[in-house]
Amino acid sequence: MSVVTRFAPSPTGMLHIGGARTALFNYLFAKHHNGKFLLRIEDTDRERSTPEATTAILEGMDWLGLVPDEPPLMQFERAGRHAEVAEEMIRRGTAFRCYATQEELQARRDLGEEKRQAAKAEGLPDDEKARLLAEAHELLAPYRSPWRDGAAAPAPDASFTVRLRAPEGGERILNDGVQGQVKIQASELDDMILLRADGTPTYMLAVVVDDHDMGVTHIIRGDDHLRNAFRQIPIYEAMGWQIPEFAHVPLIHGADGAKLSKRHGALSTLAYREMGYLPEAMRAYLLRLGWSHGDQEIFTDAEAAQVFDISGMNKAPARLDLDKLGQVNSHFMRLADDERLFALLKPYWEESGPMGDAEPRLRAALPHMKDRGTTLPELAQSFAFLLAKRPLELNKNARKALTEVGLDRLSGLRDELRRVTQWRTDQIAEAISSFCAAKDLSMGQIGQPLRAALTGGLPAPDIAPVLEWLGQDEALARIDDQLAAAQGPAA
Repeated sequence: MSVVTRFAPSPTGMLHIGGARTALFNYLFAKHHNGKFLLRIEDTDRERSTPEATTAILEGMDWLGLVPDEPPLMQFERAGRHAEVAEEMIRRGTAFRCYATQEELQARRDLGEEKRQAAKAEGLPDDEKARLLAEAHELLAPYRSPWRDGAAAPAPDASFTVRLRAPEGGERILNDGVQGQVKIQASELDDMILLRADGTPTYMLAVVVDDHDMGVTHIIRGDDHLRNAFRQIPIYEAMGWQIPEFAHVPLIHGADGAKLSKRHGALSTLAYREMGYLPEAMRAYLLRLGWSHGDQEIFTDAEAAQVFDISGMNKAPARLDLDKLGQVNSHFMRLADDERLFALLKPYWEESGPMGDAEPRLRAALPHMKDRGTTLPELAQSFAFLLAKRPLELNKNARKALTEVGLDRLSGLRDELRRVTQWRTDQIAEAISSFCAAKDLSMGQIGQPLRAALTGGLPAPDIAPVLEWLGQDEALARIDDQLAAAQGPAA
């Protein structure tokens, strides 16, 4: 059997992080088994579905690199096929036309609730209380239509829905890939609606028909759909179709253990892109939210596809940990190609204006600075000392370092640096060391004023590489700026 999985989001909102993880699991399971990964947009809710949400879902999937093996299927366009299946089920006797109106069904529920409340009255005899509760239970139980066994229509032109003839009594058993064996009683299932009175299909019917027609063999989804499996399997049975394997994964919780919500942070997948996370980092992090393989913490795409299987999924809910996501992102930023990373950082560097002559400095520093942030904006900020415009604005600590003594030492070092013929880190470091030895200075005594003049007090790595990245002309000009400022305006 060739494995086929699918991800089927509803375009009533953005692609959130839980949906992205579901898509990733389906994608990797298909790749692991050399199968197909498909995408279906479940846009049958016409009141809430929007083109903007559909576009955002497709953009999020594309950003994550979860490209389906076939063009996305739009569910609403298949309404005719869904209705066709419902009619076939009527012919088979596994579905029927039901003439109960919404008003009648609501009146039934209201009466059941009235009897349930009435049973709570004080001083009510036990036998009367038991009678009311029994009647309430029958009225509030899953609906079994009086037309399920072929009763005649109340009128030739009576409006009707099409309902599934629910399974008779006994246990219903689902052997789930994550949850194990799950059982419910058939009496818990109602004669659910397949086609509404206006002829439009319901979600339950559309999902099953589409999954069958798409050849889906394995359904991996959140465990909030576990109950739906018991309602959908009878549709497969009613049509004599092969039932796919199910695996219901626990949802993602916040760090506090509560169900994930907006108060836990950004939920839209594209929001994480805007926050400066790499797609490969998101994939690697989401993979470990509810799945494990030995003690390995971070997987490349190739490694994940090679080892991913349902058996590694956990029953307990995973917890979103943004600190851990930052660590994973930092790992992948260090691995990123320099040109790609430069292109990703460039928009942040240009927020305050064009880079100008700073670009060569940034390119020279980038291979050595990749570990100085957990997100793209954080990493971009660590290059601020290279982007600073002359004359540099000094912070409090930098001003303290540029004392009269410090400036005098800096003047002498400037002359030494002018004589460096090969502007490389090793030659620069040797020049500074020679100057310190000649003047009987420690590196700290010259390093503090030098760093202040070069960076204005902004965070920066070792000073010799900083000098190399700045270039000889820029480095000496920054030193000259501070020396000139100390002398005051010309007379």
